[in-house]
Amino acid sequence: MEKTFVTKNTDVQREWFVVDAAGQTLGRLATRVASMLRGKHKPIFTPAVDVGDYVVIVNADKIHVTGRKMDQKIYYRHSRYPGGLREITLRNLLHKHPTRVIEYAVRGMLPKNRLGRQMIKKLKVYAGPNHPHEAQQPQSLELK
Repeated sequence: MEKTFVTKNTDVQREWFVVDAAGQTLGRLATRVASMLRGKHKPIFTPAVDVGDYVVIVNADKIHVTGRKMDQKIYYRHSRYPGGLREITLRNLLHKHPTRVIEYAVRGMLPKNRLGRQMIKKLKVYAGPNHPHEAQQPQSLELK
């Protein structure tokens, strides 16, 4: 009789990866990073357990998008006051807060529950080429 293997939090071995976002397409980068955060690349993947790895993204300000998304893609937020709807284009958001563009894209691809909020904490995004996570000895991750 074969037994079913169920992953537990004690079975998880987390690694650190660094991704250079310079010249990468936003959506393709976000799908790959979301998959790494969920742990879908591991053989012990279980949908109800956070088995993913840490991902550090550098050069977030050099991200690439196709088409006319720079001016047509709009991000909305609301202050919960009457008339409090605010909007900002992708071009302006990249200029003001370049890290938020990648964070919003990846967050939208993760589960919308407690598990997703736990997974997004393993994502570290930096606008420039430097990051403070050298002590973790992150591996370079090449995206195709």
